[in-house]
Amino acid sequence: MECWGWPPSYDPDYRPPATQEHWFPIRETMDPEQRDEAILARIQQLMAYAWERAPFYRRKWTEAGLEPGDITSLELFEQVPVVKKEELREDQAANEPYGSYLCIDPVEVTHIKGTSGTTGRPTAFGISQRDWVAVANAHARVMWGMGIRPEDVVLIGSPLTQYWGSWGAYSGAERLGAAVFPFGAGFAGQSLRTLQWMRQMSATVFYGTPSYALRLAEVAVENGIDPRGLGLRKMFFSGEPGASVPAIRQRIIDAFDVEVYDSGSMGEVAPWMHLGASDNAPGVFAWQDLVYTEVCDPQTMRRVPYGSEGTPVYTTLERTSQPMIRLLSNDLTSWEAPDKARGRTYPFLPKGIYGRLDDMFQIRGENVHPNAIDEIVMSAEGYGGEHRIIITRETAMDELVVQCEFDAQKTSVAEDVWIKKVGDDLRNVLGVGAKVVTVPPATFERTEFKARRVIDDRNLFESLDRGQT
Repeated sequence: MECWGWPPSYDPDYRPPATQEHWFPIRETMDPEQRDEAILARIQQLMAYAWERAPFYRRKWTEAGLEPGDITSLELFEQVPVVKKEELREDQAANEPYGSYLCIDPVEVTHIKGTSGTTGRPTAFGISQRDWVAVANAHARVMWGMGIRPEDVVLIGSPLTQYWGSWGAYSGAERLGAAVFPFGAGFAGQSLRTLQWMRQMSATVFYGTPSYALRLAEVAVENGIDPRGLGLRKMFFSGEPGASVPAIRQRIIDAFDVEVYDSGSMGEVAPWMHLGASDNAPGVFAWQDLVYTEVCDPQTMRRVPYGSEGTPVYTTLERTSQPMIRLLSNDLTSWEAPDKARGRTYPFLPKGIYGRLDDMFQIRGENVHPNAIDEIVMSAEGYGGEHRIIITRETAMDELVVQCEFDAQKTSVAEDVWIKKVGDDLRNVLGVGAKVVTVPPATFERTEFKARRVIDDRNLFESLDRGQT
């Protein structure tokens, strides 16, 4: 296997010929069973490394009655207890600033990234220069698989803050030799300037979130700019579901006349692009030689068979600073067996990451994933560009209301007929009725980052029932 050593070390001058489909042909097309043997050996090395250097892992595994030498197969590896995000936050609070799972001297940390902290204490990612180089090489491999080449100009259209997505895309594009334009996102008026610079610099590739791409298309039309004339040839995304959701990806393709590629997992697991597409189609590969991915039953944390749905559990195979060993994602996906006809012999996630276990909600006994609603309303002719999902409990029963912007100029269907059709489609797919309410176009605020469309009012009514204010 090319450059398969521990700790990882890459030739900084290596780059495939432009016509070569794979960055590392052997690693990407080898027999999956042979790759699994190499992955097992790496996991054994990684666990021994963490056992020696990280009190967090040594304590966790000791409590589970395990030592690194006990793991002699990938099946036995499933017995290793998963790590949850809250454990990482708690450990960092007790062992500031990087936690007791930091496996290097803190002076070796050269890059600091982290979570936003919007759902609790921020988690700091301490990254060594060795890991920074490994992450750049990994992302370059995946981006190469997307067909991005040194002659491209890659515009980064997501916040250049602690958010790993922006910096991962930046470092990967830089490593493969492309020109990188880190424009960012998130400031008032920046969308129009993004479009102007995109055109001025002849950008050929865009990275951001699907929500922001759709916002850019709206701003372009509002300002007399044809998004299809910008010269983009590829757009790749992470940060939220969408690029593998047929209705959303088709809206992006229609707006920009581009190829669309999905990618992304978790910031804690950089290289997050280890889930990445190599075709202009829904779905992503699990690049197992970068981050070993297990799709697991959420109850047992054991792998589910191919063809089944579960939550990804990740193990970084090239990180030496803060290795993640069986980190629970709480995301939702399904996977399929490796198939050499796809061009790479990795497991395949045909719908990408399409939801989160903690985003799922129940309406009258039915499990509902917001992404299923998104796909229905966004594919409806006459959809005005945004919507909101409201869960309420004004009476004894939960109610689901979907507020949709409706644009009569985009359809010949009458508004009342449109409402009924969308409502029927929602009932057929969700198994529960939803009240569809139309509002004028541009009613809802647009986003330059991740879309937040679900509003759950049930807690409000529960507190009122208890006499709380």
